[in-house]
Amino acid sequence: MTIRIRPGSFITFEGGEAVGKSTQIARLAATLRAAGHSVVLTREPGGTQGAEAIRAVMLDPATSLAPLADTLLVFAARADHVATLIRPALARGDIVLCDRFTDSTMAYQGYGLGIDRAIIATLTSMIGLTPDLTLILETPPAIAAARLAARAATPDRYERFDAHFAARIAAGFRAIAASHPARCALIDASGPIESIAATIAATITQRLAP
Repeated sequence: MTIRIRPGSFITFEGGEAVGKSTQIARLAATLRAAGHSVVLTREPGGTQGAEAIRAVMLDPATSLAPLADTLLVFAARADHVATLIRPALARGDIVLCDRFTDSTMAYQGYGLGIDRAIIATLTSMIGLTPDLTLILETPPAIAAARLAARAATPDRYERFDAHFAARIAAGFRAIAASHPARCALIDASGPIESIAATIAATITQRLAP
């Protein structure tokens, strides 16, 4: 599979827990590199030394944070990530693939935890970077729950939230997709891995062809 894409494109992968983002973003990175593209694969929270330290705190099941503190930590990590890694990579003409970005904050902290979404929008505008394409993966709750149960790793802090929280997040992502149709694409991630990857490739080819 060959994908032709504009240099300096910024693509984000979004969705709830266990929708297959990590699998699909790694496959896309490999496909793009095989086609000769220079690719930076990163994640949020994380991507830089400081942001990864914040990630460790946020995902630790032993951590207890008020919703606003949780939100501000996300943006602290993001500010460093964007300034230190993402913007320089885009300036070089690299393709940046990021596992979660600002839409996750709106879905998790806004729709999920109830933080005023206007506050999140303001903080997002301060970051000043919008993806060229956002792929929002979604699966039925039963599939996501089965995938989480099959994981050997101890669930992180966000994976421990209940089904009502997951439903609010899913509704949030759908609302984001509906509000930004030119940037966002909903991807059915309930089928075979190869089929999902093909859908993603077709979407990127349609939206970001040079």
